[in-house]
Amino acid sequence: MAKGPQRRISSAQYETELFRLQAELVKVQEWVRAEGERVVVVFEGRDAAGKGGAIRRVTQYLNPRVARIAALPAPTERERGQWYFQRYVEHLPARGEIVLFDRSWYNRAGVERVMGYCTPEEHRRFLHQCPLFERMLVEDGIALRKYWFSVSDEEQERRFRARRDDPMRRWKLSPTDLDSITRWEDYSRAKDDMMVHTDIPEAPWYVVEGDVKKEARLNMMAHLLSTLDYEEIPVPEIVVPERPPSTGYRRPPRDQATYVPDHVATLIDS
Repeated sequence: MAKGPQRRISSAQYETELFRLQAELVKVQEWVRAEGERVVVVFEGRDAAGKGGAIRRVTQYLNPRVARIAALPAPTERERGQWYFQRYVEHLPARGEIVLFDRSWYNRAGVERVMGYCTPEEHRRFLHQCPLFERMLVEDGIALRKYWFSVSDEEQERRFRARRDDPMRRWKLSPTDLDSITRWEDYSRAKDDMMVHTDIPEAPWYVVEGDVKKEARLNMMAHLLSTLDYEEIPVPEIVVPERPPSTGYRRPPRDQATYVPDHVATLIDS
């Protein structure tokens, strides 16, 4: 029997569940800070698969001093001469920190391999060393979670065209992004090869179906929470003190400061 159209979550349901999950992530943040935990979350996947939107929702209410995003630019000439993982090591969390990698060391398994930015030998070395590197992170006590955001070729192309036609989002389209359309199968083969070598018990890959962005975000966030053995940390009561009596201070006259023009007033008057 053919399946009927799949039901989608309503906007109201989405907003309610998103806020609930974000509240739980705040609890995770406080647990990480209080217990000195270290958490790394890797976001990988196809271009336009929804990684950035998921990261923004995860971090929306978190303290950037505790939960930070690592989105590394192209390596410098000096970094190209380092051990490949070296530039990523310095961004790993210390005690009490969460780091979310908006793309990560897996660049070598994907775009670098497909676009020819690394040699076949460098790619083979990466596939050998990556599981060893990640086992060391986990053995040292880092909670490592890896998410692959999947998107269909039709939906990816639709999102690219939407970005092209939107002046506010056109900057998101790079030549490498557009190349991913013509190299779809090359990227698929590279991803499959990567999964074979790096989907290890200590740090498995979790695939997020990304054709519906809202559902992808909720599914990813709920799964992340389910994998962390966190507990709610009691928050001390915060007492806002009474303002003490004035000792005679007077603010300087307004004409001694340069104020931002009241742009809003021009909108109201019009």
